[in-house]
Amino acid sequence: MRNFTVEDDRIELPRGATARARRVKVGWRGRQVLGLSQGDFRNYIYPLFTPSGIQVTSESPIDHPHHQSVTVGADHFNCYLPYSSDKFEEANYSFYVNYVFQGRAPGRIVSRGLSHRETAPGHLRILQELDWQGPEEWGAPDRRTVAAETRAIDVLPGATANVIDIRTRLSATEWALRIGPTRHAFFTIRLADGLRVVDGGSVIDSEGRSGGAAISGQRAAWVDAYGAACKGRQAGIRVIPHPSCGDAAWGTADYGTITVNPLLDKAWELSPGDSVEAGVRLVVHDGSADEAGVGGCIEASGAVEMG
Repeated sequence: MRNFTVEDDRIELPRGATARARRVKVGWRGRQVLGLSQGDFRNYIYPLFTPSGIQVTSESPIDHPHHQSVTVGADHFNCYLPYSSDKFEEANYSFYVNYVFQGRAPGRIVSRGLSHRETAPGHLRILQELDWQGPEEWGAPDRRTVAAETRAIDVLPGATANVIDIRTRLSATEWALRIGPTRHAFFTIRLADGLRVVDGGSVIDSEGRSGGAAISGQRAAWVDAYGAACKGRQAGIRVIPHPSCGDAAWGTADYGTITVNPLLDKAWELSPGDSVEAGVRLVVHDGSADEAGVGGCIEASGAVEMG
């Protein structure tokens, strides 16, 4: 018996019309766990549900439309294009915002393939193949694919919390890359209204700190945000970096973002064919962190493999 479902979100359109964006729904035993959404600029996770069906992230909020629920991306993405045997021009792109930002042109991250397999009744492995494409420009009217990404998503539903492991391998294609340093990378989580501190929610870390200002820039094993949801209930999300992210400082804001960013103080420099990996675990829980008993979910945060 199949426990998981992975299916396109069907939208009825007039004859001849084509949907501009796409969404794949992932469910377990009759309840939706998450969606994989493809927009104009990025492929991202939305919606993201607790076991009781509460959404914990926001899609395209009005103040930061590029904070689309759970995203992977990076600003200060520099591609070195040869114009002679030993000379290069530096193309400056952004795979974070939707518009030209500080002179950097926006690229897009698009899915070119998705596969999945149910490895156990409570474990689904999803593999996405994605292209990081530069903008349409002179000399590249059809865009350049400057990087290729393999994104592994492991879905482990539970009674009080759903665990989502995300691992990404980013590879340079034909050109050398330098990504970062930048404050805008690499995993960004945008919280739903009600979970945000400005709405009366709470954000805490493993060291006992509370509030965006106290946590941002610090080191901690995890950060958890929770607050009021529908029908007076509480829900939240715990974010746990994979060891591949190193000792990265947290980025948190009371208006509703949590960022795991190994590129804050360093750059990734990739020659053609080189790869880099990073990962994060999301524990999407009903109730507060204590009520959901998510402490045991920390121990396996390094368990995800790309194979």
